[in-house]
Amino acid sequence: MPVLAEDVHELIAARCKIGDTHAEKGNYEAALNDYWAAWDLLPDPPTDWAAATWILGSVGDANFQSGDYAAGRDNLSIALTCPDGLGNPFLHLRLGQCQYELGEYGPAADNLARAFMSAGDEIFANGGAKYLQFLTAFLEPPAGETPES
Repeated sequence: MPVLAEDVHELIAARCKIGDTHAEKGNYEAALNDYWAAWDLLPDPPTDWAAATWILGSVGDANFQSGDYAAGRDNLSIALTCPDGLGNPFLHLRLGQCQYELGEYGPAADNLARAFMSAGDEIFANGGAKYLQFLTAFLEPPAGETPES
């Protein structure tokens, strides 16, 4: 995996930190502007860089928090293709949450299960109880059936 020049990495980290500050205050539009400005600093192709994973993770989180679930699904799906994206419990959690909110229950269950298998139920601690309940119900066999049936 290629390594970013230190000055570029510092600029990206600074833009993302500003974006994080906006997101913490609930100003997701401003946060997204900063995250996308950080994205624009990545050399081509941007998805080859490790920084792309956390930038798109931040974008997807801001999309989810602001209720733009379709954009969150799309951005988090791309984040999973970036270095160290696949298997990242947070990315799978947020993607599964976006998919759930869009009514895409099969893919949602898959991604929520991946988050659960990597990080346990504590990943659902901050506002994720309904998603853990959904996952549990989705994985339970119908009444009267056993998993061996």
